[in-house]
Amino acid sequence: MTGVCFPLPAARYPGHMITTVDRPRPEQGTLRQRRLRRATARGYLMCPPEHFTVSYAINPWMRPEEPASAGVALRQWARLRQTYLDLGHDVRVIEPVAGLPDMVFAANGATVVGGTVLGARFRYPQRAAEAAAYLAWFRAGGYADVRVPEHVNEGEGDVLFTGRALLAGHGFRTAAAVAGELAAVFGVPVISVRLVDPRFYHLDTALCVLDADTAMYYPDAFDDASRAAIARQFTELIEATDSDAEVLGLNAVSDGRHVVLPAQAAGLAAQLAARGFEPVPVDMSELLKGGGGPKCCTLELRPARSA
Repeated sequence: MTGVCFPLPAARYPGHMITTVDRPRPEQGTLRQRRLRRATARGYLMCPPEHFTVSYAINPWMRPEEPASAGVALRQWARLRQTYLDLGHDVRVIEPVAGLPDMVFAANGATVVGGTVLGARFRYPQRAAEAAAYLAWFRAGGYADVRVPEHVNEGEGDVLFTGRALLAGHGFRTAAAVAGELAAVFGVPVISVRLVDPRFYHLDTALCVLDADTAMYYPDAFDDASRAAIARQFTELIEATDSDAEVLGLNAVSDGRHVVLPAQAAGLAAQLAARGFEPVPVDMSELLKGGGGPKCCTLELRPARSA
């Protein structure tokens, strides 16, 4: 099941009803370019950046001396949310909490697989209170199995679901020991991968699962053993260039066909289109000042499978 949202005043968050757009498939290109990619409707949780600011630095992207605008961030966030709605996805919204400027990065709030929720435990005290806010949302939304984590983990920032297994990133923000906890909670295989470049401090800044067989990633963000482990999980890998990785182009969200990614990652968008995906560029430049992009702002609510 998916959670229920808190009431959303229409003036603040217009267009909450789901709309769909039937996007035509490209008809030209090579056989590989015309490979069939199937979109699946998803459920997402997002948090509006009403209190967004960069007042501290806990990742290399954050520079408190450079101004950040909550108003600009909110407009970019609203455009991202509307993009999901236009693609036919269900978007729920959690109420932001004053004093938690990074709560907009909803991906860090939990990991949800099969209707089971494992909450977050943040590395830095500046974000610690977000964990309780997200757990409260899930409990209020009727989720029956909500777990408080034992180990430090920053939710889907470092835990990505391939459809068959979980990739668990560690090295900067999430403890390596969380792999065992994930396996016990969700009952699926867990592949632990180590991040080695501090610019890509969360797994979702260095790798995006496009579908069960395909991913895009930045190889230099991982150690040798992790690159080999990733290669074993996917039959097709798209490698991001330095320039696309450096604008967090891999911090993207895929429904199996459409890939919502930062507009600045033009080269990555071209690679996706060449492989039959439909890139959907969005401008997240203001939220990039906090070290985030589309995926950072998006927590997938994966329901229990029907019998």
